[in-house]
Amino acid sequence: MVLTIDVGNTRIKGAVFERDKMKEVFVFPKEEIQEKIEEVLKKHKKVTHLVVASVGDVDKNSFLRFQNELDVWFVSPEDNFPFANNYATPKTLGIDRMVLAAGATLQFQGQNRLIIDAGTCVTYDFVDENDVYHGGAISPGLRLRYESLHNFTEKLPLLTLQSPRYFVGDSTTEAIHSGVVNGLVYEINGFVDEYQSKYPNFIIILTGGDTEFLAKRLKNTIFANSNFLLESLNQIFQYKIEND
Repeated sequence: MVLTIDVGNTRIKGAVFERDKMKEVFVFPKEEIQEKIEEVLKKHKKVTHLVVASVGDVDKNSFLRFQNELDVWFVSPEDNFPFANNYATPKTLGIDRMVLAAGATLQFQGQNRLIIDAGTCVTYDFVDENDVYHGGAISPGLRLRYESLHNFTEKLPLLTLQSPRYFVGDSTTEAIHSGVVNGLVYEINGFVDEYQSKYPNFIIILTGGDTEFLAKRLKNTIFANSNFLLESLNQIFQYKIEND
């Protein structure tokens, strides 16, 4: 069994896999790494491998302390990936984006793929039908948009995510909700329309913490899976075993 860990900017998310079957998903703050992993290992005694992808500021030793019990693998850009990387600055490409691109390549073969990860930031990553990664875009996520309006103005309040009641905001609160939520929805739809106009045989994969909130608001048909990065970590681990 495999324990996959995604260390994000604001939290840690993990899952236990038995081959391709996800047995459990969990989310916890960074301060609880050791306690949570110990809890998972007590429950799933057959776990033998720990696979980690990290974009956060967590010390590797937090995971290496389990190396007497588990085979620990930190996914890095130097690993063998199932796509050709055409990014102009490959050393600056986040490992989370690489893992998502790998998962899309392995799961949706022979298609043009756009992976949209809606978390703290919204990332767009494009892998063509020939398994070439080209790059994409990065923009602020929903929470960052709310926070920036509050932090960089004198009087706008800090709001939490909420669906706007109507397109036209009839108060400052409703205007912020409309601007933040509708603004991101229009952005995503605009990117998707642009890609679809240029590439046939196209699939859109939506993942990240805001997947459920955004999926029902988008006009395009998408494959929505909030756990796609964790599944991709398991897939790339299997790919590593088969190709090493």
